[in-house]
Amino acid sequence: EVQLVESGGGSVQAGGSLRLSCTASGFTFDDSDMGWYRQAPGPECELVSTISSDGSTYYTDSVKGRFTISQDNAKNTVYLQMNSLKPEDTGVYFCAPVEINGRIFGCWGQGTQVTVSS
Repeated sequence: EVQLVESGGGSVQAGGSLRLSCTASGFTFDDSDMGWYRQAPGPECELVSTISSDGSTYYTDSVKGRFTISQDNAKNTVYLQMNSLKPEDTGVYFCAPVEINGRIFGCWGQGTQVTVSS
């Protein structure tokens, strides 16, 4: 059973920083591409960043140069360092494997709330 535990969210002022962590279990973490997603108020789930099993990364345009994704395979943990935060970064952040056996996870699980005030 896939389990994901996100932490590190909080409330910050614009320009501040947060570091999100996600510890995963129930699948082969080393072989999986991992992603961070966010859901602002509303139903839309946005892909923010991914890191592949080979270490290559992807960022949506709005966070390029401000967010950094990384992972520690020994700890089955993926991180999202968020700098220069903006009010539009506000939302619930979820981590998930991009895909496992055809299952797409997206904004699944508990997530962690990030609130950026102006």
